[in-house]
Amino acid sequence: MQKNNKIYIAGHRGMVGSAVWRAFSKAGYNNIIGKTSKELDLRNQSEVFDFIKNEKPSIIIDAAARVGGILANNDYPYQFLMENMEIQNNLIKAAHENNITKFVFLGSSCIYPKLAPQPIKESYLLTSDLEPTNQWYAIAKISGVKLCEAIRNQFNKDFVSLMPTNLYGPFDNFDLKSSHVLPAMIRKFHEAKEDNNAPVTLWGSGTPMREFLHVDDMAQAVLFAVENKLPEHLYNVGTGTDVTIKELALTIQKEVGHQGEILWDSTKPDGTPRKLMDSSKMNSLGWNAKVELHSGISTTYKWFLDNIGDFKEVKI
Repeated sequence: MQKNNKIYIAGHRGMVGSAVWRAFSKAGYNNIIGKTSKELDLRNQSEVFDFIKNEKPSIIIDAAARVGGILANNDYPYQFLMENMEIQNNLIKAAHENNITKFVFLGSSCIYPKLAPQPIKESYLLTSDLEPTNQWYAIAKISGVKLCEAIRNQFNKDFVSLMPTNLYGPFDNFDLKSSHVLPAMIRKFHEAKEDNNAPVTLWGSGTPMREFLHVDDMAQAVLFAVENKLPEHLYNVGTGTDVTIKELALTIQKEVGHQGEILWDSTKPDGTPRKLMDSSKMNSLGWNAKVELHSGISTTYKWFLDNIGDFKEVKI
């Protein structure tokens, strides 16, 4: 890898893409390119192909996706399946047909079966049923993993897929209609604190267990994958530890300073009972997570406070 190699980060303004951009810039890479969704519609095959053909980056990092929590996945299944397939298929096809030999595809732990043995190994993919509440997003990402595997096997190109656990950090989505659990809790507890410590209602029972990875750790995993030729096509990226949703809520409540009651709405779904990733393959190669959850939540809440005036509700 040369520091002046052209690197295209798809989705460079999102939480993951912006963290990847920061990580590569800090590491000295000086030829990073990105396009906003207004400048380049990744769902449009001809636009994507022309862009990749003209720019000819040495490396493509696919951090672009339509994302959201249980509510958004449940309410907009068509968009979550179709748009994610369009985005990744266009990028992968354009990379392959323009002979770009290094491609990093980013997915999610939701690709694995709902009741997979814990911790979840890469080999558990497609061994059982998916979690119904996010199956649309999961199926799209599984197809991306398999496309990269097919190109790697058939054409011997360095296409690799990284599957992070639940991510959080700066530039997260704090919209209550479409966000994931951690940023949603930060916003709920903050707004309740501002509203005279009003009660906070959270979905489910609070008993499911989840693993959380700071986005800066994820960005370091992407940097590691680019700077090294990984021997396999699929790697989990996580911390190796998890907490209950109730423990997470109490941690965030304390950090925010909310002193009201927490109410659990058991009529709402819990989702998968547990999702702990086995990241030993990545760890054995030399990458390890470094940001501890409490400090990560603290810095994320600080970022939330610094940027609260810029938030806009997400319309789907």
